[in-house]
Amino acid sequence: MTKNMVIGGRSFPIGERTYLMGILNTTPDSFSDGGRFNQVEKALAHGAEMMEQGADVIDVGGESTRPGHKQISEEEEIERVVPVIERIKRELPIPVSIDTYKSRVARAALEAGADMVNDIWGLKYDENMASLIKEFDVPVCLMHNKANTEYRDFLPEVLKELGESVALAKKAGISEDKLMVDPGIGFGKTLEMNLTCINHLEKFSSLGLPVLLGASRKSVVGLALNLPVEEREEGTMAISVIGAMKGCHFIRVHNVEANRRAIRMAEAVLYEKA
Repeated sequence: MTKNMVIGGRSFPIGERTYLMGILNTTPDSFSDGGRFNQVEKALAHGAEMMEQGADVIDVGGESTRPGHKQISEEEEIERVVPVIERIKRELPIPVSIDTYKSRVARAALEAGADMVNDIWGLKYDENMASLIKEFDVPVCLMHNKANTEYRDFLPEVLKELGESVALAKKAGISEDKLMVDPGIGFGKTLEMNLTCINHLEKFSSLGLPVLLGASRKSVVGLALNLPVEEREEGTMAISVIGAMKGCHFIRVHNVEANRRAIRMAEAVLYEKA
């Protein structure tokens, strides 16, 4: 396991505590907060708020990837994310991740100052993504994704497919200390599969890389509790606590403050130290 990951010049010792990635959607149609932060000033203010609440990284996304989402052009995605990334990097002392699976968007974001790529297709969508990440020498989060929910042996297949993404990264020359993996809650999985992933998060550490968990306000919470998106915070916090207890190193959330408190309490119990 990598002992230390460096993102945007900041060190993240792996295993010391759980780090928080704050979600900043610059989309008008995000499932959770669509339209709230799709203006640069509002996005910057929210980024600053998340940083003050304890975010360690801000993850900027310009295209909604909710179920049934409509893909937008690369040009439109670039227009949404680049001005926000430029302002955050100019005004806030915090690493920024670009949430995209398109290499042209990633290049524009990295040139604007982004410190990391968060690829929901684990380098499998765009054949140029791996070489781009190697070129810029930045960390990447490899998420598991699939176009359907057909599996013969669910968890072993997810781990195998994530391993394929890791192999693509290494083949491109990306060093292991720049890789993290994400089980992909809500992507190519049924409710039962998502619950299985969360219940067995410790298995993802078998890949020998830091694990990022992203389940904030997702359908796994809504379906399990029969709640609309605006009432899924407690369910999200429960998953965040489970993630921390099962060894996840980064957790991606909308409500940074609430999840930080829940995770810190869990860590106080785990390590018997406040």
